[in-house]
Parts: sequence; C-alpha cells; structure tokens
Amino acid sequence: MVNQEKGPHKIRVGVIFGGRSGEHEVSLQSAQSVMQALDPAKYAVAPIGIDKDGRWLTGDPLATLTAGGASHHATLLPDPQSAALMQVEESEQQVTGLTANPKLLRAVTELDVIFPVLHGPYGEDGTVQGLLELANLPYVGAGVVGSAVGMDKAIFKQVMAANGLPVLPWRLVLASQWRAQPEAVLAAIEAELPYPVFTKPANLGSSVGICKCRHRDELITGLDEASRYDRRVIVEQGINGRELEVAVLGNDDPVASIVGEIRPRRDFYDYVAKYISDDSELIIPAPLTPEMAAEARELAIQAYRAIDCAGLGRVDLLLDKDYGKLYLNEINTIPGFTRISMYPKLWEASGLSYSDLLDKLIELALERHEEKEKLKKSFEIE
Repeated sequence: MVNQEKGPHKIRVGVIFGGRSGEHEVSLQSAQSVMQALDPAKYAVAPIGIDKDGRWLTGDPLATLTAGGASHHATLLPDPQSAALMQVEESEQQVTGLTANPKLLRAVTELDVIFPVLHGPYGEDGTVQGLLELANLPYVGAGVVGSAVGMDKAIFKQVMAANGLPVLPWRLVLASQWRAQPEAVLAAIEAELPYPVFTKPANLGSSVGICKCRHRDELITGLDEASRYDRRVIVEQGINGRELEVAVLGNDDPVASIVGEIRPRRDFYDYVAKYISDDSELIIPAPLTPEMAAEARELAIQAYRAIDCAGLGRVDLLLDKDYGKLYLNEINTIPGFTRISMYPKLWEASGLSYSDLLDKLIELALERHEEKEKLKKSFEIE
C-alpha cells in the first residue's frame, strides 16, 4: 500500500486519516480506499494516522489503528520552510534543565501535497486546514473558512439565508440555555416549529446525535442527546422529504454531478442507516424531472460557492414531497471516500472514475496553492 520510492516524476502525497471524532472508523475505511487507488506510477504515498487521543503516527498507521500494530509518533511543523513529515523520537542525551526525556525530530519524507481523509471535528472543521496553511502545504479540499462553515450547521444555514438560498425553518439552542431554562426553551421551540422536528449537534457529522422528535417527550430526549455532543444544538423543521445528494468538484469554476437519492429503511438516514444496517437504497440517478434535477445541481453549486468551498464537497438537499420545493440541508467538505460512498459513486455515474477523481482532486489542490503563492504577502509604501 505504501510507496517508498521518490522518483522525480512522483508526487509525494501525505494521506491523513483517523482523528479525534466519532467518525474515526469511517475515516480509516475512506483512507484505505484512497491509498489503494492512488496510482503508484504517479504518487509516493505517505500514510499519516491520527489516533483517538490525537497522536499523529507514521510507519504503518492504518494497521496500527485497525489492528493495534506498532507505529512511530509523528508531526507536521507549522513552518513554511519545512514540508517534511517528522518522526518524533526520544533522545538518549540528557539536557540540563529538562524534567522529561527530550524529543528529537527526524524527517521521514518531504511532502508535495496533503490529502486529508478526516471526517468530523478536528479534521473537517478547518483545524487541520489551519495547520496546513501555516505549513504552506498544498492540500485537497476546502480552506479554513469553507471547512468551518460547512461543518457548522447553524452558520451554514445563516450563510445560505444571506445568499437567498432555501433552508428549512430552524432554531439555535445553547446547551447552557437548555440546562438553565428547559421550560422556556421548549415553549419557544413549540411556538415556532410544529412537530416533527429534528435535533442536531451544530458541529458533528454522519448523523451522530441526531433525533427525530414527534412530541415534547421526544424533543426533551433529542435536546439532551444533541447537547451531549456540542454546546450548540440545531432544532430543525421536519418535512415529508426525499434525501438528495449532489457531488461538486472544482475551485473557482465548480461542476456538479448527476443527482443521487438515498431511501433509508429506517425513519431517517441516521448513523445506523449509514454505516451499520447497510439496508438503505442508493438510487443513481435520482428519479427526478429534468427541471428538478437541474435545479438541485444549480443549488448545490450556489451553496458550494457561498461558503468558498474548494476541491470537493457533497451537497445534501431535501425535496418536499408535498410541495415540490428543494431545501439545502448541508455540505460535507470531506465526504466519505470508500468506493461505495455516494461522492465517488456519483462521479463514477457521471463519467469520472475513482482513480481519475483522485487525480483531479490533487491537481485542484496544487492549482489552488499555486494561485495563493502568487499573492503579495507584504505591503510596501512606495
């Protein structure tokens, strides 16, 4: 899986996976698919794992994180003069004044581009992207702002509304408000939003912590559950809806795939439906009129541009069965990337193979970085 060769024609790709989120295991699956599909004639792959405690690993971190094998601690430096993956080693030398064993850094490999395959917090939310910006390393996917806005459901909805794009009625609840004034919070929600409603942690992916609430008792349970995962909770109007997905690819001139549809066997497309039960129906292309499909694709591109997304994004929409209206639900800036995940499947159905999609994403990352390098970084008074 790991290509150690460093021929001059090969692009050295650091694939980062794992991470400190509830989507850790999903990330491992995505990374395995990506690393297996990267053409060894074009790329030298450096796997970079992050365990659930946040420690960075090199060597064979995928084996370590899946089966408990041995790896070495590693790091990337927030230093634009260093593009190396560094292995962290303990020094045997005694350094005066230090109470613990000093650490030494040894370069493992230079890197040309980073491919983050991290889902959820501490990876998809702009945090890793910020480190890569400080290191001045090209990377696949959205920048700090696009990643953070795409991850935060409340801010995403506010940005959509500011751009005149349709979202369902919703309300933001702080976990501290819920704990301090539960009756007032319930009354305010029920005054604005008829049942059913959905409760969601504002900053979490893969439907973790999401509940469908049909009455007050379920709303109480839903608010309790969501506030276990985040200090901010979204309460969103439920509809009789169809779940549609569009894959978007590009930087300043993004393009949209054909539209897909997910029909969960469960009450809604929750974590179990996505990753455990494996009984949801994925329909590509979605059975829509040409006009409705075109509208969904256009809304996806508008949403992508509105948050300054780059590289890739999977835009999730809801189609109201009763009124035929489309609503933007969310953008996943690092969607699932196994061969059976919706993002690559939508592009495959649109005529772009999995390996060609990876090539395009790396090309877009290098292109975006090259454009940023042309910008002035200082101001001189003439």
